[in-house]
Amino acid sequence: MTRKDATPHRLDRALVWDGFKALLPISLFVVVFGVAFGLAATQAGLTDAAIVLMSTLVFAGAAQFATLELWGPQVPFFTLMVTVFAINARHLLMGATLYPWLEPLPPARRYAIMLVATDANWAMAMQAFHRGQPGLGLMLGGGIALWGFWVLGTWLGLHVGGTVQDPARLGLDMVMGCFLLAMVVGGEKNLRMLLIWAVAAGASLLAFYYLPENSHVVVGAIAGGLVGLVWGKQE
Repeated sequence: MTRKDATPHRLDRALVWDGFKALLPISLFVVVFGVAFGLAATQAGLTDAAIVLMSTLVFAGAAQFATLELWGPQVPFFTLMVTVFAINARHLLMGATLYPWLEPLPPARRYAIMLVATDANWAMAMQAFHRGQPGLGLMLGGGIALWGFWVLGTWLGLHVGGTVQDPARLGLDMVMGCFLLAMVVGGEKNLRMLLIWAVAAGASLLAFYYLPENSHVVVGAIAGGLVGLVWGKQE
């Protein structure tokens, strides 16, 4: 039986360092996508300084790639805003699921953690919370690792990007998907969770084919969340 921690919202340097090391392996793959983004941004006409600054301040890979598709002499601001919001709307749901553990923290720490929230460190943190263990170290330390290597990859893309023009050809586009799948398989297993994931997957597929681009992420998350809400977990 896994020992439960009395303070799952605990956050200190040791936990942050442990979180950094835990996300380090997948961060190495993030470098490759950073390289691809740096190259694509250069080809889109952005300056080196603007490219590195974007990755440093925005830190949203899919949204940054989508931005490049709309970049030009006249940027369609409204379309750009809607596209970025649709891709990153899942962070609203992440914040909601993390709120019980973030609420006891001072606002500065709370928002600092969410600045580096990604699918990977969120998934690992939620697994830790469900085991009754502290997960905020995974959120902050793991997020710092992912952010640092994303910026590093972007910088490398400005200089050696020609070597990794298409990560999908190497199968690297499947890394994050496989990682999140491993998180699901390693998590709670019962009929309730099976139904939640089945509904989320089905709704996401339908949205992918019949709704606007990138909306499947939000639709799948909301559909699965509603099933979980209706079929409440009994402690």
